[in-house]
Amino acid sequence: MKDVFVLFLFSTFCFSQNLEKKLIWEENFDGTKLDETVWNYELGNGCPNLCGWGNNEAQVYTKTNHSVKDGFLTIQAKKEENIYSSTRITTKDKKEFQYGRIETRAKLPVGTGLWPAFWMLGDNISDVGWPKCGEIDILEYVGKEPDMVFTSLHTQDSHGNTINTKKTKIENIEEGFHVYTIEWDTNKIAFFVDEVLVYTFQPKIQNENTWPYNQPFYFIINLAIGGNFGGPEINDAILPQEFIIDYIKVYQ
Repeated sequence: MKDVFVLFLFSTFCFSQNLEKKLIWEENFDGTKLDETVWNYELGNGCPNLCGWGNNEAQVYTKTNHSVKDGFLTIQAKKEENIYSSTRITTKDKKEFQYGRIETRAKLPVGTGLWPAFWMLGDNISDVGWPKCGEIDILEYVGKEPDMVFTSLHTQDSHGNTINTKKTKIENIEEGFHVYTIEWDTNKIAFFVDEVLVYTFQPKIQNENTWPYNQPFYFIINLAIGGNFGGPEINDAILPQEFIIDYIKVYQ
């Protein structure tokens, strides 16, 4: 009980701290299409430079597997004529942020083989490559592991492996919408689900290989199918499935 009480106090403190921060940007997915002054499409299967998007994923990304309606972005994973398809979008070179509170409210798809994610990459990726640029996985979920949420970071020190990570069991996380958040400052990143702290990353030694998080990062939203993490099995019977994002907010 003591640990639960301490966790409650910490979460309450973080929430109160957020009240002092200013909302500097939000995406509410108003209108009927994505704002292309904010969002880029990443299309195809990643070839020739990154076939399978670096993870042996099965899908191709298109401009037609999503909709914007009633304040929601809906990404649909489907299979037609033996081709899996989905959508992947980024804010690279358009909207990038360093530090603050970043949150999204989203509803997960369900089914074996699905891999929805809301994540960030360092804006110097074109210069230094991955994983030296750093990666922040605010939300990852794989349909083969129900009730589990993954929060992870990738650095050069981890050689891209998922070492700095936490897998949190949350009963019925697939039901309804939930809020996924990071609190990011000069020496740590704390992860929350529905205002509950689930993981904190704060390396004792901070340099370019252990802490690439002292620069701007951009957003990525995608729904992958299969792959090294999401697969290898894909249950075609559950398709189509939808990953629904209500909003993204950035406070500083």
